[in-house]
Amino acid sequence: MGFIDNPRLPDRIGAVIFDMDGLMLDTERLHLEHWRRATQDFGFETMEDVYMQSFGLNSRDTERLFLRHLGETFPYVAIRDRWREYAEHHVGQFGVRHKAGLIDLLDMLKPRRIPKAVATSTRRESALHLLEKVGVLHHFDAVVGGDEVTKGKPDPEIFLTAAERLQVEPAGCVVFEDSPAGIRAAHAAGMIPILVPDLISPPDDVRALAFRILESLEDAPDLFDFPAE
Repeated sequence: MGFIDNPRLPDRIGAVIFDMDGLMLDTERLHLEHWRRATQDFGFETMEDVYMQSFGLNSRDTERLFLRHLGETFPYVAIRDRWREYAEHHVGQFGVRHKAGLIDLLDMLKPRRIPKAVATSTRRESALHLLEKVGVLHHFDAVVGGDEVTKGKPDPEIFLTAAERLQVEPAGCVVFEDSPAGIRAAHAAGMIPILVPDLISPPDDVRALAFRILESLEDAPDLFDFPAE
């Protein structure tokens, strides 16, 4: 694996902010399977093209997306609730895997004393449960859920909220994201966006906003080549 582009990070980093689904946790593929089951339960096709556009969006904006494409009578809330039942059952029975390279990256950042936060479109309660389930919650100084902000990604509010909770300036924050909406939000926040694509091949305009594009979190430790304290 290697870098697709290789500008250097500044020597002083104020904080590192992580997305969760598809970036730290290998959940997007599972979510897609659960979505297929839920839509079929209600007699609908998967509508995968619309679903893929929802990556990085919070529940409110995802509902608006589906109603815009499929009409106001589309039973999004009922399907979403069934989807959540499937997802929660799966996590309870089988757990969830973290993405390759995550633990090494978190372990590498710890002695460098760089504050870390999670900024996820997932509801805070669900995010805390998942992060605890995979054993990484203790690495983070703050967690901001999609239900804690008024505007979801690609609006920068969630990242600015994370920076505020960490008491750091936005310009010094490095953001790891897998979704186009997340990269747009990080860029709009004036932060340093690092793109690690998952299921979606990012469009050219999103690639242009990323400070670095990595094939995997396994490549991420090389970004932080300054010594530990």
